[in-house]
Amino acid sequence: MDRVLSKAKKTPLYERHVSLDGTMVSFGGYLLPTYYSSIVQEHHSIRRNAGLFDVSHMGEFYLSGPDAESFLQKMTVNDVADLHQGQAQYSAMCYENGGIVDDLLIYKKKNGYMLVVNASNRNKDFQWLDSHLESNVQLKDQSEETALVAIQGPRSREILQQIIDSDLSDLAFYHFIENGKAAGKSAVIARTGYTGELGYEIYATPDAILPIWDALMKVGEKPGIVPAGLACRDTLRMEMKYALYGNDIDENTNPIEAGLGWIIKPDKGDFIGRYAILKKKEKPDRKLVCFEMMERAIPRYDFKILKNDNEIGSVTSGTMSPSLEKGIGLGYVAIPHHTPGTEIMIDIRGRKKAAVIVKPPFYKSGTAIG
Repeated sequence: MDRVLSKAKKTPLYERHVSLDGTMVSFGGYLLPTYYSSIVQEHHSIRRNAGLFDVSHMGEFYLSGPDAESFLQKMTVNDVADLHQGQAQYSAMCYENGGIVDDLLIYKKKNGYMLVVNASNRNKDFQWLDSHLESNVQLKDQSEETALVAIQGPRSREILQQIIDSDLSDLAFYHFIENGKAAGKSAVIARTGYTGELGYEIYATPDAILPIWDALMKVGEKPGIVPAGLACRDTLRMEMKYALYGNDIDENTNPIEAGLGWIIKPDKGDFIGRYAILKKKEKPDRKLVCFEMMERAIPRYDFKILKNDNEIGSVTSGTMSPSLEKGIGLGYVAIPHHTPGTEIMIDIRGRKKAAVIVKPPFYKSGTAIG
């Protein structure tokens, strides 16, 4: 095992991944499967049936105290006051200049908030929050005490329903069961995901997550569940234009240009980055767009985007789409070249390949909200 892999932590499901012949990589400081049998097969299984991901590398913080809500209002761009107990919200934290610290999920629990952050940003995010902490707010990093699996796909509900007591038919999109039971183990069961399909994320203690994984794989065998790795998680999210921190968004991108204006709630009052975000909204100079290749080629990160031989931007994410069977990508382009239908060229290792900007998402038959 090379040096990077030897330094990475193992999730509670590591032995399962190895026994299933998962190809392991270091991601976010953890050893995780990039794929098991086939990226394309795993992708199609989730679009058609169901797949199970180990997402235990994600960071989980717990925020509580009398001023927890007002603190989150200052630290995040969305309106936390809109949340009721049992509801989740997609949001972001920004720097004063409008750059993105991280995108995250906020879960409103009975006695506080659970924040789910990107694994690679866990330490940075905690320090950012801690440096702004107020006296009536308590912040705890519970990442090491929390494991997470995600079951995704149109048949995820019928599979998960077999190992829990709660009625999933009543659980709306971006809502969760705080004191649930999965395979007899205490768990938070959330109707959230990163694939565009109907799906659920199950948070439990590290010693509880293995029985939950095994139970889901057992009852899901007939409906066609497969273990799924990081690679198809990436192709699935890309087909939906879900941003990936470090590629499509980072400290140098403003939520407005990233197409995240829908989570910005300036009317709630002041928050870090508000002025810079509103200024960018008045006069954006670039936009994150979706494009499809018109020739057989696969765009990759940092490839140049051209118009009339002039560079107008660069690729932030790219892949061969299993659903569309063509190369697709995300990238920032200068305004006014961002409108759907605009023909562009992608410089792929010195060769110019034709592409066209399209309206998101690439995949339009997702079952997430239905």
